[in-house]
Amino acid sequence: MTEELVNMVKQMIVDSLRIDGMSADEIDSDAPLFGDGLGLDSIDALQLVVAMEKDFGVVVPDAAIGAKVFASVRAMASYIEENRKTVT
Repeated sequence: MTEELVNMVKQMIVDSLRIDGMSADEIDSDAPLFGDGLGLDSIDALQLVVAMEKDFGVVVPDAAIGAKVFASVRAMASYIEENRKTVT
């Protein structure tokens, strides 16, 4: 997984959730997105699902997988890398 993809995911989070006063550089790649980390909630998760599908063509099929995918930025980037449709 490339740092470029990790940075793209961070920017997607900032853009899709309209996080005021936070830049993508301030998000810890390995910190939890929910709870003590970024403190996101279930509505934020839905927005991230939509943004991932729009930006990367990746679908999160259910909540169980979503819990793993949204564990951290690095987990999201890894899931995107594994599931992204390659454009030929």
